[in-house]
Amino acid sequence: MTALFYVTLFLFVGLCALLCFVILIQESKSLGLGASFGGDAGDSLFGTSTADVLKKFTAYLAGIFLIVCLILSLWTSSIGRAKKAPLGVNIEEVSAGL
Repeated sequence: MTALFYVTLFLFVGLCALLCFVILIQESKSLGLGASFGGDAGDSLFGTSTADVLKKFTAYLAGIFLIVCLILSLWTSSIGRAKKAPLGVNIEEVSAGL
């Protein structure tokens, strides 16, 4: 179960990096980083509607980010509760198997 948690956490970090990249390549008012990846808007991969495609893709990624963030938050709190010993139980007795 812990290995699955770390795989999910690794994929979440990848999702964060992808979301940052997609946000940075979008065309801004001053044509920031988005202008450096292509010349004319007509020459782009998705044609002249590249801004619309990137906006939709960013929205989907942001939604997935929020859902996975919520799931990881709940999962982390349940892992933390599972590691705590119940009240009144001696830790040495639990570790010795008594």
